[in-house]
Amino acid sequence: MRQPAPRKPRAARIGDNGGPPLEEKRPAPETGKGEIGRYFDWRFAHRRAWKKPREIALRREERAEALGLTYEEYTLEVLERGYFPQAEHVETIVAKRPERRRDGGVVGQSLKGMRLKK
Repeated sequence: MRQPAPRKPRAARIGDNGGPPLEEKRPAPETGKGEIGRYFDWRFAHRRAWKKPREIALRREERAEALGLTYEEYTLEVLERGYFPQAEHVETIVAKRPERRRDGGVVGQSLKGMRLKK
């Protein structure tokens, strides 16, 4: 009877018996690392920041159209930077459109034709 070929030795680390890993790698939960409450706080704050009263949304839409921006781009600048975009900022904001499109972010959408709740 023929004997099996000897196994090739492999570099073993301390505590390694050459078997499969004991724990399966699980995908990261949607809540991410850290406290679960922090995730829901941020999610709530994000939703609240984008929901504005009708008058504010209409005023922002008008200002955005006057500058040649979308409502979302205008609002994003207000929320991220803390200032209301002016004519001198438009060129920089428009230059970010391809990057935002690639990242799947806010680009080229408009509230025009949508009914806003009172």
